[in-house]
Amino acid sequence: MEGLSISPTQPEAKRVKELQAECKKLEKYQEEGIAEDALAASQSKVPAHILTGFLGSGKTTLLNHILRETHGKRFAVIENEFGEIGIDDKLIARREDLGAEQIIEMNNGCICCTVRGDLIQGLRSILKKTALDGNKLDGVIIETTGLADPAPVAQTFFADDLIQARMTLDGIITVVDAKHCLQHLREEKPEGVENEAVEQLAFADRIIVNKTDLVDAAELEGLTYEVRKINAVAPMIYTQNSKVAVDEIIGIRGFSLDRVLESDTEFLKDDQDHQHDQSVSSVGIECPGECDQEKLNIWIATLLRERGVDIFRTKGVLAVKGCNQRFVFQGIHMIFGGQPQDDWPEEEERVNRLIFIGRNLDREELQRGFRSTLVTYIGP
Repeated sequence: MEGLSISPTQPEAKRVKELQAECKKLEKYQEEGIAEDALAASQSKVPAHILTGFLGSGKTTLLNHILRETHGKRFAVIENEFGEIGIDDKLIARREDLGAEQIIEMNNGCICCTVRGDLIQGLRSILKKTALDGNKLDGVIIETTGLADPAPVAQTFFADDLIQARMTLDGIITVVDAKHCLQHLREEKPEGVENEAVEQLAFADRIIVNKTDLVDAAELEGLTYEVRKINAVAPMIYTQNSKVAVDEIIGIRGFSLDRVLESDTEFLKDDQDHQHDQSVSSVGIECPGECDQEKLNIWIATLLRERGVDIFRTKGVLAVKGCNQRFVFQGIHMIFGGQPQDDWPEEEERVNRLIFIGRNLDREELQRGFRSTLVTYIGP
């Protein structure tokens, strides 16, 4: 038996080589993972900004403006082109000159229509590169196609464990064309087909009304009225050529309810006259009292299970019985999350504040459902 050798063509030898190759891959992944973990431990989550708006509204101009005005900061950019032809090399080079650290181009269709795995892969690639080069990233900007529904893009930051651990969604910025926005909002769609312009406004944390020089004061007032029917919460910024103070749209913590309340304590005050005959609207609820945690969980879970398709955004700051901290929650369709945050000041009355933005919302039903969760209800 001496001198017996195993031929490399035998199945066992082939399998050994395969296992050795797998081990090398695992070692590489482990090294990269250690680098990523080390970076994650040394810096806070990377903020992500979703830039959306209908075709021709001025998103690309705004993106260039952001990069130009944040010189010295490191942003990664994910661009989504609808169609087979993507952005050209000159545009990419110009973006890099403006300060974009990485450009990932997705031109295999609209982000919201394709498998979300493509976006997750792009975000993970950014995290990996950042971890390996050891440099802190100041943010990621995702520019969607004008035909995109921003909901699936936003849900990515809550649906993937790694992305949720390493990134935080700063806000959804929607750009509208003051001249043509009403035309898009009023467009009749086939049954079952969503109006993207309406969806983009409904999900917005900031609304930039661009090209205001193309309309008169009366037209602008009419547009504002119509936009407020859809989203009564998001601050509106009026501009020309997409020029806006960057600190009004970057670092806004639009998904932080505390920040929303700080900037606009009246954000739940709805003008009910604006809600008539609108399929997409907002409903605000504000009332004192304390919630029963179990009843609250059951109500929210049932509501989103039964009506989650029609409820685009949910935000709230609640007083929960037995908890000295504000309970802050948010939801996108059926994805929901919340946690206690700052303590309630002793001298401050504990008032629950919620906002729902969605389609065919029943104000009375929502108010009645929430009040059923209260241990004590003070009000009409």
